[in-house]
This record gives sequence, C-alpha cells and structure tokens, in this order.
Amino acid sequence: LPDWRMLSLFGVGAVLMRGAGCTINDMWDRDYDRQVARTASRPLAAGDISTFQSLVFLGGQLSLALCVLLCLNYYSIILGASSLFLVITYPLMKRITYWPQLVLGFTFNWGALLGWSAIRGSCEWSVCLPLYFAGVMWTLVYDTIYAHQDKRDDIMIGVKSTALHFQKDTKQWLSGFSVAMLLSLCVAGMNCNQTLPYYTAVAAVGAHLAHQIYTLDIDKPEDCWKKFASNRTVGILLFTGIVLGNL
Repeated sequence: LPDWRMLSLFGVGAVLMRGAGCTINDMWDRDYDRQVARTASRPLAAGDISTFQSLVFLGGQLSLALCVLLCLNYYSIILGASSLFLVITYPLMKRITYWPQLVLGFTFNWGALLGWSAIRGSCEWSVCLPLYFAGVMWTLVYDTIYAHQDKRDDIMIGVKSTALHFQKDTKQWLSGFSVAMLLSLCVAGMNCNQTLPYYTAVAAVGAHLAHQIYTLDIDKPEDCWKKFASNRTVGILLFTGIVLGNL
C-alpha cells in the first residue's frame, strides 16, 4: 500500500504549489484577465485585492510549500526547488509561443520525478522519464481542450495557445498526444515490473481519452469544460491501477 504520510505530504504540496502557480499566473495576467469574460471576475482582475496583497499571499503559499519540501530527502529538496523557475515563467509563455500548454506540462508533472525520488532517494530515469513524458502528453490533451473555451477572446487580446495553433486539426493532435501518453505509461510500467491491474487501468484510460476526444465539440465552451473536468477520472484510474498493480 502507498505510504500515507508521503501521500499526504504530496497532496498538501500539490495544492500549495498549484495554488502558487495560479497566484503567479493571475499576477502576470491581470490585465489580460479583465478582457476575457470567463476570467474578468478573478480577484486581481476585478480589483478586489491589490498586487501587494497577492504577493503576500504568494509568500505564504511558497513558505508552506517549503515546509513540506523540507520533510523530504536532500535530493528531493533540490529537485523540488528547481521546479520554481518553471512555475514562475509558465504564465509568460502564452505571450511568446503557441505552445504554452507544453511548458505547463513540464511544470505540472514535476511530481512524477519528485515522487519517485522522495521514496527511493534518487530518480530511476528509465521509469521517471517515461512517466514524466506521459504526464506532459496528458497535460497537452486536457489543457488544449481547456484553451478552446477562450480562443475567441485570446485572438482579440493577442495571446497564443495550442487551441489556436491546432484549430480544426485539434482532434488529430489530441489523438497523437494520447497515443504517446499510453505508450509512455506502458514503458514506465514495464521498467518497474508493473502487473496486469496497472495495464488494465492504462487500457481504461485509453478508452476514456478516445471517448473524450471523439465526442468533443471544440466550438462549445461548456462541452470543452465538461471534457476538461472529466480528466480527473484519468487520474483516479491510474492511481487505482498503480496501487492494485503493486498489491
């Protein structure tokens, strides 16, 4: 069974660092957010809080995240701290590249490396790199879907996304990312001697993604949100498959 203490640390750490990323994103993007209907009511964009207040809040988030990080081994502390550059710079990417979702993938999936090192004391790259790559591909799937909600506003205010880059070819790209994700999960599983329940979960993830992409309507924001949110099922399936596979 998983180490519940470590799961708790990573759960709290994920919420804190995800929250810190949101705070940084809203600080960088407050002027853009005011021009997008879906984000105009965010506290900074709406003027409900000041930049200084958000900076203080960010300091609190990062301080608590540091406390979590210091509970891990030295290798993991260095590895975790090195992700901060990605967390800070990701929100700028939409200004300079049509691939900000790729940078988000590099940022969000750092835990694939950190989780292994926290247990083993270092990274087993034959497992961690395929797992990390699978996470990056997954992020490209769900965040491209997410980005289709705002594409009209994004064009008007001049920011970039994979949704704007792929346009009508989105489903083909998402299918390619999904295949790459599934293959990488299989490679990671083989390199750490995973068993049948794990591969069953990977197959279920594949079926879920196939249905998600096939039924996606990229021109309906409400459907994009529904499909984006359904990716929590992917996480639940994989987690269950890993636990049962280990047992």
